[in-house]
Amino acid sequence: MALPTPVNGMITDAVTQSNVAVLGVAPAQAMGNVYQTAAHSLSVLYENATQTQMHGAISGQAATNQGVMQLYGASTMAGAAATSKIAQSDTPDLMMALLMALAASKK
Repeated sequence: MALPTPVNGMITDAVTQSNVAVLGVAPAQAMGNVYQTAAHSLSVLYENATQTQMHGAISGQAATNQGVMQLYGASTMAGAAATSKIAQSDTPDLMMALLMALAASKK
């Protein structure tokens, strides 16, 4: 100390030991902070991976659902399109004429 003071030697020794203890524990606390930060970063990484996997599964289910809906709707749409084409053509009249000709030939 620069100036002599009337402080008990045990007090200055306790303060000195306290300061030394803080300096001695600092590296361990720093490493503890590093380990805690690394653990938190890993947990966020795994959480993101889980969320990504879940979103992929949901997208796969949605795509499968759309495909099944298209498969179920394909025959109906094809039948409707064919019926529409036949109705717009002269095929029904031709078929009726052929049926009448066949019936007349059997008589």
